[in-house]
Amino acid sequence: MTSTTSQAGFSRRGFLGLAGLAVTAAGLSACGGGGAAGNGGAAASASVTLPTYKEFTGVTPDIAGNAKGLQAAYFKLPTAVQSVKAPPLKGKVTGLTETFETMSPGLKDNPFWQRLNAKLGGDLELQIAEDIGDGYPAKFATVLASNDLPDMMWVPPNQGIPNVGPMLEAKFQDLTPYLSGDSVLEYPNLAALKPDSWKTAVVNGKIWGAPIPSTPFGQVYAGNHDVWAQVGGFEAANAEEFLEKAKELTRPGEQKYALEPAYINALHMVTEWFGAPNSWAVNKDRTLTHLYETDEYMAGVEFTAKMFAAGVFYPDAKASDIRTRVANGSVAAQVLVGPHDIRSYRALNKSAKFDILIPFSADGKVKPVYDMGYGTVGFTPFKKAEEGKIRELLALMNYLSAPFGTVEYMQKNFGELGQDYTLDASGNPALTEAGAINAPGLVSALNIMSSPENVIFNPGFDDDTRYVSRQEEKLLEFAWRNPTNGSYSDTNAKVGAKITKQLRDKVVDIITGRAKIDELKDAVKRWKSEGGDKMRDEYQAALDTNAPVFRS
Repeated sequence: MTSTTSQAGFSRRGFLGLAGLAVTAAGLSACGGGGAAGNGGAAASASVTLPTYKEFTGVTPDIAGNAKGLQAAYFKLPTAVQSVKAPPLKGKVTGLTETFETMSPGLKDNPFWQRLNAKLGGDLELQIAEDIGDGYPAKFATVLASNDLPDMMWVPPNQGIPNVGPMLEAKFQDLTPYLSGDSVLEYPNLAALKPDSWKTAVVNGKIWGAPIPSTPFGQVYAGNHDVWAQVGGFEAANAEEFLEKAKELTRPGEQKYALEPAYINALHMVTEWFGAPNSWAVNKDRTLTHLYETDEYMAGVEFTAKMFAAGVFYPDAKASDIRTRVANGSVAAQVLVGPHDIRSYRALNKSAKFDILIPFSADGKVKPVYDMGYGTVGFTPFKKAEEGKIRELLALMNYLSAPFGTVEYMQKNFGELGQDYTLDASGNPALTEAGAINAPGLVSALNIMSSPENVIFNPGFDDDTRYVSRQEEKLLEFAWRNPTNGSYSDTNAKVGAKITKQLRDKVVDIITGRAKIDELKDAVKRWKSEGGDKMRDEYQAALDTNAPVFRS
């Protein structure tokens, strides 16, 4: 399963997995999600009272999470508890969302969907776009222009939807009176969403929808344990030592290579070793400097080019079987969406061990960083309606945001026991043949528009779960968050993806030897002139007053 990540060229497909378990679009590049800039929006958003946070305590994790971002972890599925007292729906509710899985059968032909609706007490009807080309942005624009809006429309943070502030004001319901402060306690599962998640749903000083949390962690280098053991382990004292290990593991005659050929992903890892900022750095004077403008970024590009010249990358940049190659050891390492994603190797190799690289200093002197992810995948606003309808929609989102370990979570993600899923010998869920057809596409669509806080859950692999939790703790020691997370830049929404691709294309040319490092400065100048500087202005206007200075 692939995922969208910060500073990476992944597709968006799959950043919320089947059950929404710690699978994410962590740290989305070219994304803005919430608090608006300009016209007083920044000041208003800074003063809004976020929903009161009340942690869900219905089940006890095997490994507790913490406020710094450590995710709660479970070794097995807990006995499910009820979190919703009554069915939320009174009639029909419509919505627009997207799926990152193969489309499920429609409502009339989908018993899984029908059983969910029976539990909801009404009819949840969804228009579902597929993650193909410009599928969702095009669908969103068409629906928005029609003036025949569904009751709910997922607003993604990374798909270039422009003019979010004016759009919300014109078409959607201000939910601040229903959700701000203690008002949210009427909807306990929404109150269990953390304040950082809610920040992405605040625009112009108003709360516009329920946020969709994702793992707070960003990309990591993952390696085949047995392969790296041949060179002293998947760790290094500095960048040169890492390269020497990679060269030792690369044996073209045996079709063995150290690293996957995802050059932008590799560069992201390298820039962390050089101590580069997570997208934007807050300066002492409260201005912002972008990653691309830093000496650390240029040093990272130069070193990644040095790795390419050494031949340590797998030679086929279009290879689609890298995960399989890491699982069998013919490629030693690849960049994953986050620490939890090492579980993806288990379907390919149940007996091997896989390691997560902790960032180290490039030269033994500079302090490395670890880039945390974006933390949410947008929010779901409601079209303007009378109070009764709004409260019905809030009750629905409360049900669909039910935490891991609840009856509602199981219904949403797995369906009915014996029909949509069974339990294995350890008591963990496995979809039936019918469930595997009817559930994944719809579950993905539901989890894209509504989700609880994520947990680590990899049933049958307790050692992996313990290991991921320990590595998350280590990563948090170096953690740095993008200070613009939760801020909105209209310029970024309009042109961010385009100008970032232009720059990355040049960077890949430099890494692979088709262009000179001197060309990077001109590429950065173009990025700035075509939107980067304007994005900076918009983000600075909305900058959180508590955002820490990157280098004191």
